[in-house]
Amino acid sequence: MTRLRNLLLLVISAVAAPHLGQAAASTAPIPDLSGSWSHACLNCLELPLAGPGPVTNSVRLTRGPQAGVGGGPLVGDYTNPILQPWAAEVVKRSGEISLAGDGYPTPRNQCWPEQVPFVLGNRGMKILQQTDQITIVYPFDHQFRQVRLNQPHPAQVTPSWYGDSVGHFESGELVIDTVGIKVGRFSMIDWFGTPFTGALHVVERYRLLDYPATMEAIARDAKEHFQYNGITDGFDNGSPPDPNYHGKGLQIEVKIEDTGAFTMPWSATVTHRRALDEPWENVCSESVDWYPGKTSSVPAANSPDF
Repeated sequence: MTRLRNLLLLVISAVAAPHLGQAAASTAPIPDLSGSWSHACLNCLELPLAGPGPVTNSVRLTRGPQAGVGGGPLVGDYTNPILQPWAAEVVKRSGEISLAGDGYPTPRNQCWPEQVPFVLGNRGMKILQQTDQITIVYPFDHQFRQVRLNQPHPAQVTPSWYGDSVGHFESGELVIDTVGIKVGRFSMIDWFGTPFTGALHVVERYRLLDYPATMEAIARDAKEHFQYNGITDGFDNGSPPDPNYHGKGLQIEVKIEDTGAFTMPWSATVTHRRALDEPWENVCSESVDWYPGKTSSVPAANSPDF
């Protein structure tokens, strides 16, 4: 009888264990990610600590610390093994144009939506955190994203500029899953012209980092990208980081999959510090002179409004 009782207890424990584990995970504290954050780099997807990473600027080491960031050439490394041949050719052509001293259209200089992950290159953001929704506001051209919490993607996703984003909290991190990102005339992953297709799938993990870990990540990225640290050195949108704040930072780990453009999944990070102030409003000017030698395809009215 004792042996039978022990056996029953063992079976009950085995069945209950997964449910107990799920309950424990669901009660993990939800981090407060709300507020203004500053990313002191433009067009910067940071290299991961390990594994395949994003396209980088192949001339950054020979053209000065701001190469490819503040007016220098944007020459993506088209030999990156993540690129399928056709995608590598797109990156190569864009780099050749930049090396020739000319410009090519991007979502930013065309006043078009900066899609995920391109939009993460903004120098900051503001997160509005609610129980059922996360809203992320970017300082450039009134861009924002809305993330439904604890909801599935619809069975049929209608492609849109920022895609369909759903999120949940997992082990103290916000996980955002985005699909259905629309492909338009100027759609690209980054400022190097790296293309994507309708198969693009982006997963972002937002995690709080202690101050030392935050600064270590930024210092590591500074070896690859120029860091803007104040208003006087070109911080023209967003708000610079608060130099007196030594609390937690925010890091976004981005995982990219696109069987139409890439040979393998790859990842990157974007590290933020607390912003000194609210993000500044920066409106995209509908000008035809955003880059030399070309006429920008910005929206224009056929006749004056007044």
